[in-house]
Amino acid sequence: MRMEIEGEVAVLRMQAGKANAMSGAMLSGLARLLDELEGSGAGAAVITGAEGFFSAGLDLPSLVALDRPSMRRFIGLFAEVMERVFALPRPVVAAVNGHAIAGGCVLALAADVRLLAAGQAKMGLSEVRLGIGLPAVVIESLRCQLPPPALVPVALEGRLFPPDEALAVGLVHEVTPPAELEARARARARELAAIPGGAFAQVKRALRGPALEAMEARREEESERWLDTWFSAAGQRLLGETAARLGGGK
Repeated sequence: MRMEIEGEVAVLRMQAGKANAMSGAMLSGLARLLDELEGSGAGAAVITGAEGFFSAGLDLPSLVALDRPSMRRFIGLFAEVMERVFALPRPVVAAVNGHAIAGGCVLALAADVRLLAAGQAKMGLSEVRLGIGLPAVVIESLRCQLPPPALVPVALEGRLFPPDEALAVGLVHEVTPPAELEARARARARELAAIPGGAFAQVKRALRGPALEAMEARREEESERWLDTWFSAAGQRLLGETAARLGGGK
């Protein structure tokens, strides 16, 4: 995990092991990058991944055995980091360089502009197909960021979309050749950084304020409901099967 600054643009590069899966350590590393960003003079940020993955979502092999209090702490950290990205007052561009599944898709949705590399990458929220729900930080991001017709295929059906379909439903704003993705993301970030920062921050806060308030107001209640699905019989069976497959690939 590292940050690089070139002119007005800071690039937050996620490098956290296989598929940038979201463990507690990975989320803490992302939080440290956000601290660096907030202390920098960068006018805009690009978030991207490495080695063909933006992020494959939660690190199920490391999480599936946790008890409820431990999982509650983890989902609290996840919500805190996602909300920080969502609320950043400066422009954020997601350069989705590969698969962005579940939590990886949530992170991309927190950005102002989302660019996806053309090719084989998939993007979407697979949670319902694993028997688990969506906490408030995800629900409110979806309501804020996606057109209403996209909510059924994205949230309720848990479909994973190839690039052209991700563009069609509104998950991303552009599909870009992989070799051009980061340069295009930096260019969009520079364009956004040229907007007077105070005005940009005020409008962004006004647009996202209701979602942020709902995230905070409903965080505890929806986290408990989410935990109920995680620890349900169906959830534990499907999560265990998936974690075993993923663990076997290491």
